[in-house]
Amino acid sequence: MKTNSARGTMQYFAGKRVLVFVTTLITLMSAAQKDTTVNNKDRSSDVLLQTSYGNIILRLSDSTPLHRDNFLKLVKTGYYDSVLFHRVIQNFMIQAGDPNSKHAAADEPLGGGGPGYRIPAEFRTTLFHKKGVLAAARDNNPEKASSGSQFYIVQGKIFTDAGLDSVEIFRLNGRKIPVEQREVYKTIGGTPHLDQAYTVFGEVVAGLDVVEKIAAVPTSKGPGRDRPLEDVRILKAALIKRNK
Repeated sequence: MKTNSARGTMQYFAGKRVLVFVTTLITLMSAAQKDTTVNNKDRSSDVLLQTSYGNIILRLSDSTPLHRDNFLKLVKTGYYDSVLFHRVIQNFMIQAGDPNSKHAAADEPLGGGGPGYRIPAEFRTTLFHKKGVLAAARDNNPEKASSGSQFYIVQGKIFTDAGLDSVEIFRLNGRKIPVEQREVYKTIGGTPHLDQAYTVFGEVVAGLDVVEKIAAVPTSKGPGRDRPLEDVRILKAALIKRNK
């Protein structure tokens, strides 16, 4: 009987441990599910990118709700923590968001990773590729749908009227750049040839100097073409209270 009693006691406590484990697991799963839900408070927040070169603060556009909510969801779940700026081209843009970059070997080609889905294009005539905007990268799909996670921040360059005329003729198939946007491209610069081809969904509101520093780093001419020779990493991405 003593043996049976001991066995019963052991089974009781084992059962309790299983119950505690299951309860804890359900709690953690519920918390994780909650973190993936984007609410109105999230939508009124800015996004802080803590990088190895300094902080960049992004403000997302309410005019592109699909891209906005997707980006917020990925930030909340820690998706961008530790990813690299894997493609950097001075006077053009800096690109990040490939999850395969987190543990990539030196000079390993990157840019093919993502969450396994695309986001429908959300082109807006009021959102254009001026310096400092946040836009979605994409592959060459006919719908011009965006990558589920990869993004770029525009550095660009300053254009003359003649340069913009050339962009209209040879890169935009004759589409005219609005007068007010031409003035922006002639003063702060950007990448006008990408307008209405890649979705712009936000902009830098602080830390443009960090973008400039990253854009200037030496990059690979080997297999990992345009990848910084020394890793430039997003240490952490987080939602922060908007400084109006």
